[in-house]
Amino acid sequence: MKKYFAVFVFMFLILGLCLPPVFAQVASGSVKGVCKDQQGNPIVDGVVVFANTDTGQKYTLKTNKKGEYFSLGIASGPYTVTLYKNADDQKANKEIFHYGKFQVVLDENTLDFDLKKQAEEAGKGQGLTPEQLKQRQEAIEKQQKEVNTVKALNEKIQAASTASKAGDFDTAVSTLTEATQMDATRDVIWAQLADAYRNSATKQTDRAEKTRRLTEAATDYQKAIDLKQKAMETKKGPDDNKILAAYYNNLADADARSGKVDNAVAAYTQASQLNPEGAAGYYYNIGAVLTNAGKVDDAIAAFDKCIAADPNRADAYYQKGVNMIGKATLQGDKMVAPPGTAEAFQKYLELQPTGQYADVAKQMLTSIGASVETGYGTKKKAATKK
Repeated sequence: MKKYFAVFVFMFLILGLCLPPVFAQVASGSVKGVCKDQQGNPIVDGVVVFANTDTGQKYTLKTNKKGEYFSLGIASGPYTVTLYKNADDQKANKEIFHYGKFQVVLDENTLDFDLKKQAEEAGKGQGLTPEQLKQRQEAIEKQQKEVNTVKALNEKIQAASTASKAGDFDTAVSTLTEATQMDATRDVIWAQLADAYRNSATKQTDRAEKTRRLTEAATDYQKAIDLKQKAMETKKGPDDNKILAAYYNNLADADARSGKVDNAVAAYTQASQLNPEGAAGYYYNIGAVLTNAGKVDDAIAAFDKCIAADPNRADAYYQKGVNMIGKATLQGDKMVAPPGTAEAFQKYLELQPTGQYADVAKQMLTSIGASVETGYGTKKKAATKK
């Protein structure tokens, strides 16, 4: 009898060793739902965030092509549930809608986002908690305020544009300054104010006042650039780089007119990097600034970059030739220009045989004893068999 009891105990111990370990169970449930926009279409790749208001724990879920989301293992408790259009909007904290109080229980929990239905109910004041009604009203008021602000700003911009076209830049400056006081966060207003200052500078006879206006223009262009760059960090549109490049281009022009050559070159260079399609124009502007500053070698290099970006830009060849002939030397009675000078003028004449610089280009060629070749660089057609 003792033998059997010992065997029983031994078998029990073996079975005990084979039992899987038992862990403490976490009280959790599952969540699911469907997300639809105000047109009733599924919100694809949307982000639903469950944030536990007691513990701070967050669960981030993504919707599928049907606008559905699902997850197991959500700890029970009170949650704020927020819907975002996509991951970028989540990073920018741009929510579409949220529920302030949602209780996850130890079972299946369903929470749908039907923005069309919610908008209709909000209009009637149905199905919303006092907190949600307050948030909805605040959102409506904020949206209306934005509409009113945009309308007022557009009126200012239109009035300033009319004044500028009439040459009344002082009125444009005053009107746009009022616009920046209404809302200082919009890059386009600062850019247009800068345009007004820059264009008004050309009409000034007092040198100090001209300099002041160009300085104001540069300052305002920089404000527009900073605001645009900040906006692009969270959301970038397809034309934002070109818009930013245009701001840099105009900043460069203001700096160039102020005699700030290095600043102008740096701004034009930045524009060329932002908008490679317009690089030829920016490099041409660099060449012009450097030419006016007497930096001949740097100007030639800039025009070479312009030509590389656009081989058919005739004026770049002409300006390159002008800078090169400026380095010509006299050997007896003969003017000797650096290699490539004649080719630059000849290429200009090939592209623009009757252009505004055609006569001067021919005179330049004659002065260095070179022939006028309006067909420079063209290839003869191969004879065809008859």
